[in-house]
Amino acid sequence: MLKRPHFIALSIVLLLVLVLLSLPTQTATQLKLALSSLFLPLFGLAGSYQTLTEQAGNTIVPRRALLTEIEQLKRDNERLRLDAMQSAQVWNENAQLRQALGWQQQAAWKLKAARVVLREPANWWRGLQIDVGQRDGIHTNLAVLTQEGLAGKISQVGYARSQVVLLGDPNCQVSVLVEDGANKGVDGLIASSSSSVLDPTIVDLTFIESQKGVKAGLKVTTSGLGGVFPRGIPIGQVIDFTSVSYGLFSKARVKLAADLRHLEHVWVMLP
Repeated sequence: MLKRPHFIALSIVLLLVLVLLSLPTQTATQLKLALSSLFLPLFGLAGSYQTLTEQAGNTIVPRRALLTEIEQLKRDNERLRLDAMQSAQVWNENAQLRQALGWQQQAAWKLKAARVVLREPANWWRGLQIDVGQRDGIHTNLAVLTQEGLAGKISQVGYARSQVVLLGDPNCQVSVLVEDGANKGVDGLIASSSSSVLDPTIVDLTFIESQKGVKAGLKVTTSGLGGVFPRGIPIGQVIDFTSVSYGLFSKARVKLAADLRHLEHVWVMLP
């Protein structure tokens, strides 16, 4: 059975229906419009709530997708930067090798390309290892060159690696010639270097006769004496000179043509 409140509500609804049915058409229409206007705000609120819910959902999902895209773009950017850096390094290395190969083809000597694989910890500026050895026809006392000039010589040889002593090391003495232009040149000797303690790109040139005209700016090359280094390999350029041993000899400082601090590729002069 219906409860009393429900019965009263049902009776009111039936009564309203009977009244609406008995009213004229125009009056019934106006009454319907009035009743619908009462419920219209409720319908508007419901529609607005549904619209806001959809907009909020659409806002949350794209934001997450946007964050994902940002992270992916960051990773792609880092990868592109690494690729660009690697490409630049490869391009520079290839350019250096192409230039070196062109220099090798023009040189009068028989050369073997080698890569620097190790610096000597105890003699950082004056010793290194290269990736050629006995299997490549390398033996001791062969000259080691760069594109700019003499770097040193082979001191020890293994099967696949060789030890190199560089200019300025006591074990790499070089008989040189200072080309003064007017005369045949001035002989001297590059042995151990006290100047290289402060600057490894500078070596000492000793045993120069004091009466010979040596001045800054003159070129220094190998003289061919001693049987190790052929004549005419560039060494560097005279910076300055002083008299030693009571004026009997002169001593000069030479700026090396080859930068021994940044060697990556060298050339071994084969017999």
